[in-house]
Amino acid sequence: MADQEFPEVAPHVLREYAVLADGERAALVGPRGDVCWLCVPRWHSDAVFSTLLGGAGCYLVAPAERYVWGGSYEDGTLIWRSRWITGSGIVECREALAFPGDRNEVVLLRQLVAVDGPARVRVMLDVRAGFGRHPAADLHRTESGWRGASGSVRWHWAGLPDARPDGDGRLVAELTVPAGGRHDLVLAMGEAVTGAPDATTCWRRTEDAWRSDGLSPNTIAERDVRHAHAVLRGMSTADGGMVAAATASLPERAEAGRNYDYRYVWIRDQAMTAQAAATGANSLLDGATRFLTARLLDHGDQLSPAYTVDGDSVPAQRHLGLPGYPGGSDVVGNRARQQFQLDVFGEALLALGAAERAGRLDAAGRKAIEVAAEAIERRWQEPDAGIWELDPRRWTHSRLICAAGLRAVRGIGDRWAGLADALVTDAATWGTHPSGRWQRAADDPTLDAALVIAGIRGATPVGDPRDLATLQAYVARLTCDGFAFRFEHEGRALGEAEGAFLLCGFMLAIAVHQHGDTQAAVRWFERNRTACGPAGLFSEEYDVAQRQLRGNLPQAFVHGALMEAAAVLSRPAAADPLRPDPVGLDTTG
Repeated sequence: MADQEFPEVAPHVLREYAVLADGERAALVGPRGDVCWLCVPRWHSDAVFSTLLGGAGCYLVAPAERYVWGGSYEDGTLIWRSRWITGSGIVECREALAFPGDRNEVVLLRQLVAVDGPARVRVMLDVRAGFGRHPAADLHRTESGWRGASGSVRWHWAGLPDARPDGDGRLVAELTVPAGGRHDLVLAMGEAVTGAPDATTCWRRTEDAWRSDGLSPNTIAERDVRHAHAVLRGMSTADGGMVAAATASLPERAEAGRNYDYRYVWIRDQAMTAQAAATGANSLLDGATRFLTARLLDHGDQLSPAYTVDGDSVPAQRHLGLPGYPGGSDVVGNRARQQFQLDVFGEALLALGAAERAGRLDAAGRKAIEVAAEAIERRWQEPDAGIWELDPRRWTHSRLICAAGLRAVRGIGDRWAGLADALVTDAATWGTHPSGRWQRAADDPTLDAALVIAGIRGATPVGDPRDLATLQAYVARLTCDGFAFRFEHEGRALGEAEGAFLLCGFMLAIAVHQHGDTQAAVRWFERNRTACGPAGLFSEEYDVAQRQLRGNLPQAFVHGALMEAAAVLSRPAAADPLRPDPVGLDTTG
């Protein structure tokens, strides 16, 4: 695609993107009205719009004159309103994926609104399936718009019958909406699409669906929690599987080779989000419980760290032959499918225990608890890749989080209390640092944010001196300017090897609150919730120096962690006369 014709399709910094999602897939929309990423028909399918990674295929709606950009979501939804102020007025484009989504067909809704003065806009549609490999074919005009095909994807576009094909197979048009007027564009895509549905009907159903399961949280960050809840709903299928992120191969560090495909369901991420959802988001909790239960019953102690949303194996990594996002690569598929990660059994137990306490666990879920506990019993002494998916070792966190999971199902699986004690005792023999804190592994005395996470999940009693010593050392050595990092990289300062890890920042806020320093906890929370763009979306990492998002977008477990932290920090810290004085837990200033 020639940049001189459509400069709007050039990549943007990640903070400027909004996401539209319907549970079955997601689209990214840039500030210049460019839908640059959309996979059809499902999350892990090939993209039909892939300019995000330097491929072909894009859907552009933007003012035809100079403008500045803004935008916001309608509260508690993933209905996005791009807003452009031009030299002659104000133009909005209200956009969404029809919600809830059909797994076989996506409907992309875009409604132009001439807010102040007439709106003159440029429109371009270029459907290129297979990450840009398949150009448009079988183009023909209909009474309402255009039909066409690209590879196995068929599409129908309603709202601009006067658009014209250019020499590259794109449909282009200019449109003027009179002052105060609206104009609907509806694009339907799938393998068996026969037409585009009615815009008014789609909008009404989408609005009703978002409002039908709204969350009214009584927390310190009500609007942000509602937004995080909407993001997680949009990233969760009707079967309950929640993808880790909507995108693939966005770099965590420029030219560092750390580019991953997160369009799959990670058991750990799903379980963490279920624990957040147990604060009141029952539909998310129910869906996560169904997915976790099914995978445990299907695969037992051979549980994979990640699955497709259908519960199938994640495909192997491959390169697409695209330039990639600037500083990144073009990898799809994920190698995590080949790893053994012991901690996922502990996380699954924590989630299932939370569902039971909420009164939302059925007989199959209780059976899954037994399966997960038996898997820990059989495999807990094996080396594993751990929470950060590194080389197999005996990670302290993996043992502690499994102990926490076993304790979380007391009353369902009382016979596992002895195993929990054995795990903690074993970890203590080689995972206790001479200073009295936890260390990463028997052969690694350094700190790790995962040990702070384990400390808030109940592996040891509240007030355990090892947990407080770990938390104090972590705050002193692995935080900077109010943000938290995962672990130390030998010979490199914080922020050089990787960005701050936002999951860790929100978990740190919970840990500090549990240790009694409620004011410091709020400061950690508030600092980390600033690490997003105008759309309120979080990536996995945050570049503290450049104030930039890094990695795939949006990262589901960060939004879940925000929800959980907001709920925890809204409650008084538990009084415990044995808790040590919580000194050294605030370096956010």
